[in-house]
Amino acid sequence: MEKRVFLIVLDSFGIGAEPDAAAFGDEGTNTLGAIAKHPNFNCPNLQKMGMFNIDGVTAGEKTAAPIGSFARLQEQSMGKDTTIGHWEIAGVVSSKPLPTFPNGFPDELIHEFEEKTGHKVLCNKPYSGTQVLKDYGEQAMKENALIVYTSADSVFQVAANEELVPVHELYRYCEIAREMLKGEYGVGRVIARPFLGHTADTFYRTTNRHDLSLKPPRATMLDLLKDAGRDVIAVGKIFDIFDGEGVTEKIKTTGNTNGIAFTKALQTRDFEGLAFVNLVDFDMLYGHRRDVAGYAAAATEFDKFVADFIPGMREGDLLMVTADHGCDPSYTKTTDHTREYVPYLICGKGVKPGVDLGTRLCFGTIAQTICEYLDVDASSLDGKSVWNEIKA
Repeated sequence: MEKRVFLIVLDSFGIGAEPDAAAFGDEGTNTLGAIAKHPNFNCPNLQKMGMFNIDGVTAGEKTAAPIGSFARLQEQSMGKDTTIGHWEIAGVVSSKPLPTFPNGFPDELIHEFEEKTGHKVLCNKPYSGTQVLKDYGEQAMKENALIVYTSADSVFQVAANEELVPVHELYRYCEIAREMLKGEYGVGRVIARPFLGHTADTFYRTTNRHDLSLKPPRATMLDLLKDAGRDVIAVGKIFDIFDGEGVTEKIKTTGNTNGIAFTKALQTRDFEGLAFVNLVDFDMLYGHRRDVAGYAAAATEFDKFVADFIPGMREGDLLMVTADHGCDPSYTKTTDHTREYVPYLICGKGVKPGVDLGTRLCFGTIAQTICEYLDVDASSLDGKSVWNEIKA
């Protein structure tokens, strides 16, 4: 029997503040709680999978007969960013947070970047990605400058207008930054942020974003699966997050709708191993922009995909749905990620329905469970498998 796992990360789909949320400035946050009250939210299929039966979830209505097994996962890593969250999902806990730069990057580093790229740098402080274009975009075009900014996350972001700085050239500048940002400056991601438009009120970010991540500190689930001869198909920004390590096939997407379409297409293909999908719009378009209505609508779109996907699952297929952190769109103290528990929903013909796994420490639970199901030794990874508790 061909064994396939479809692991879908709803980027930032948290389900309530973790016990240490106050230390991250995120006490009381709850991404699912914020969107479930909105009229755009209609998720009967996530309900059937057990989303509202999960430990601590007070949104929505529990179902009497969940079709899958379910758990609440607590992050063990010291961070709430995309990179650390995905590494932990893949079985690698980060005991130290990646460096952040709340006052911007050191002058000497910015000067070196200017010299190496031949462009002046504007901004160099934490900023909203859309607001930074309104405030600095016109100046950047007049002076042929690069806009460098960061956030509460461990990121070095470089924005430039595609008409002045071609996308391939912006990528090259980001590669220069990635080479520079190591050691104490080793941010999780350098992100190219191309934009178009000619005035502050017409600037918009294009879909040519590109992330250059730090390599994971050691082998992840992806490496173990690849080394064991399994397919590891990266959909969306998964390839970038792991800097390509352990990936056998890369599928670039332009957002949730496109990512969902590729995942549905993969269902009709023969492969043995893992399809690892990231749906970025939850976080990028709705979470950070504090758009509750948009986030709720995106959840509803995904729920329709689930309704379409489950009937087409083969005998050896598992569908897993989770998240990498929170980004509560109703939380207005910041526009940053939020320190939250994440859901873990598992269904398939080989999975017992209705198993409540409670709360489990470590997102690595996912990596261990996948590896055990795919008959790959995961003793080097963090977390504990739940496969024996849920297998039919």
